[in-house]
Amino acid sequence: MDSSPTTRSEDRPWLPPRWFVRSAWAFQRAQYRLTRGRYPLARPRPGKAGILRLRTTGRRSGQERAVLVAYWPDGDRYITLAMNGWGDPPPAWWLNLTAMPDAAVDTVDGPRPVRGRAAEGEERARLWAGFADYQGWGDGIDRYAALRSRETPVVVLEPR
Repeated sequence: MDSSPTTRSEDRPWLPPRWFVRSAWAFQRAQYRLTRGRYPLARPRPGKAGILRLRTTGRRSGQERAVLVAYWPDGDRYITLAMNGWGDPPPAWWLNLTAMPDAAVDTVDGPRPVRGRAAEGEERARLWAGFADYQGWGDGIDRYAALRSRETPVVVLEPR
């Protein structure tokens, strides 16, 4: 058995099975519907990201699509990561947002129109480090990101 750092199981962060991740997402959507949008929306707190509902336009259907994502504030902007539960494929909401950047977010403070884009260069590095610090992950976030075959986009949702 190869014991190099890239294959040792203790070097790979643990991820729950895909069926569990998808079930958790379904549970969150049900909570949102049953509480009429009050839960699981949350403001960020020290050491914990907030939850917002991102509404995009489907790139093929043209219909509104909604997803709950973790975020943290950067001034008047919302920052999130375009990840699919750390799975490899990009999330559909990110593909929709790149095709049609105008979107809306629902937060505990109400709805707000936004325009989404990927952070690049120095801005991306600063925001990536901010997420690691905000969640208390430190360098551990890089171990999760290494599970993906592509760079995880840092998404900036700016007011429009």
